[in-house]
Amino acid sequence: MGVIMDKELIDEINYEIQLLIKSGFYDEDEILEIIDDEFIEENISQDLILKLFLENKETLGEMNEDSEDFTNLKNAFLDLTKENIISIHNAGYDIEEGIQDSFELFTHLRNNKFSPIGFCFYTFEDIENVLAENDLAIAFGDFEYDEKKGLGIAKRIVSVLKDYGFEIDWNESVDERILIKGFDWKKHFDGKEYSMDGALEDFLGLNKED
Repeated sequence: MGVIMDKELIDEINYEIQLLIKSGFYDEDEILEIIDDEFIEENISQDLILKLFLENKETLGEMNEDSEDFTNLKNAFLDLTKENIISIHNAGYDIEEGIQDSFELFTHLRNNKFSPIGFCFYTFEDIENVLAENDLAIAFGDFEYDEKKGLGIAKRIVSVLKDYGFEIDWNESVDERILIKGFDWKKHFDGKEYSMDGALEDFLGLNKED
């Protein structure tokens, strides 16, 4: 029984390592730290984690460029940022964390005399889903819980995404996320800031204070 459990555990660690590598947002040290934290109760040696990481890295091979879809998504998010919509890549693990990050950035920007009108993001959980199913969910909203404003922001997001050639599935409801269909997720680790820090950097660089 112990051997079976060990194999299941190794399979689980391998899956998580592959997911982190394929996401393209983490360097080696960050991946090792995340895996060590995630499996801390299993008392897995850091040497074994490093061994599994190197094996998976070799199996997956080096990726030196992003897919056209990710490049287009990145440019779409920059366009939306220019329109005062906070746009966050890899915003926390799930929707709850993504919304929390969006409002934290909103507060910081407002305190520095900027006027963001809304937000959009996808989470690490969404990256896991797009790797499995090739559809990427984009969350959105405004900061006043105003349905009309929220819908307006969503329609603008959809319009920009369509301009970049994405196929969109959305029922024009604030209760449903925007789905990019047939998304080819390939992202190499480029050392740039994404998540909250990257979104803040982009917003400050692309917008002027009131």
